[in-house]
Amino acid sequence: MNDATLKRIAEALERLAPPVRSADWLSYPAYVWDGHAVRPVEKLHAVSLDLLKGVDAQKTAIADNVARLAAGYAAHDMLLWGARGMGKSALVRAAVSAVQERDPASIALVQVGTDALDSLTELFGLLAREKRNFLIFIDDIGFEQGDLAGPRHLRSWLEGGVEARPANVRLAVTSNRRAIVAREAAEQSDPLNPRDELDDRLALADRFGLSLGFHNCDQDHYLAIVRGYAEEYGLEWNEREALEWSRRRGARSGRTAWQFVTELAGRAGKPL
Repeated sequence: MNDATLKRIAEALERLAPPVRSADWLSYPAYVWDGHAVRPVEKLHAVSLDLLKGVDAQKTAIADNVARLAAGYAAHDMLLWGARGMGKSALVRAAVSAVQERDPASIALVQVGTDALDSLTELFGLLAREKRNFLIFIDDIGFEQGDLAGPRHLRSWLEGGVEARPANVRLAVTSNRRAIVAREAAEQSDPLNPRDELDDRLALADRFGLSLGFHNCDQDHYLAIVRGYAEEYGLEWNEREALEWSRRRGARSGRTAWQFVTELAGRAGKPL
């Protein structure tokens, strides 16, 4: 085999598994990790915490926990579960942004896709060497039936196993259901003992020190969310149209409210 052939093989292997590229972990507010490399994000897009209505208890808990992590104090890994569009992801970004307004160097958000979970141990090794705190954000997580490795690794990262995340790193995970792991009644469960099955399904969720549920908002909360956004951006609106907008979409949520406000701003010729 000649040198040219060896070179082509090496280049092909590098394309299949590109090397991890180091980053300046101290200068940017956020990063995206794809399993092989990191991409810095120059601006973390987040609304003000004050604009996130209808989730006051969750907002306080998340903001306090992120502030502790940024200060180097003991902090929890967080599981945010429940209804779509109720601000789970927005709260994570807003809480990090609020701390960065006071001290940009104290913390950074690192978003990791669910397809890159098997590389988290490598990411932990990179972040452990940095004099900064990091919140790893995994949005909309869920494990397929039959996936035993993913939940096992996540338990190890959360419980202090040999691959656990370092002291300056915590996880923030969102999911549409509290029981992250989908289970078949026929798989390692006893249909005659439904309580044991439920306990097993929730076992992974219980590893998070902070587990917060999000639920669809009622009419008053939905209108309060619209009102807060409209006042912030100086937009005219009326309740009847806001409610009709939510009815047509079959949901009252923070996301639906924001979409309505986006429509109002577009009509008024204003940016958001």
